[in-house]
Amino acid sequence: MSDTERLPQPATADIDLVTVLHALGDPVRMTLLLSYADGAEHSCDPHGLGLDHLHKSTVSHHMRVLREAGVTTTRVAGRNRFVSLRRTDLDARFPGLLDALLPAAAS
Repeated sequence: MSDTERLPQPATADIDLVTVLHALGDPVRMTLLLSYADGAEHSCDPHGLGLDHLHKSTVSHHMRVLREAGVTTTRVAGRNRFVSLRRTDLDARFPGLLDALLPAAAS
């Protein structure tokens, strides 16, 4: 695995609305979505994401669900992984979806 490889994720054209909505139907994953909405890359450390109360393997599971649904992308750099929101791809597939979900999730 090279230093700039991405973990498997669906192509933009293959992102499915039902799968995305299912992935976002969990409160922990909505919390992750809010964290990733700032547009930055985030490490997979649960403490940096405000999920200190969850076991690391649980957080990894939620991150995998989001990535496999096409909501996030994960960049591998050595032993580290960095996650970011696929905002451009999601906006291209489902215009206005994130604009509607993010304020609702924040309240």
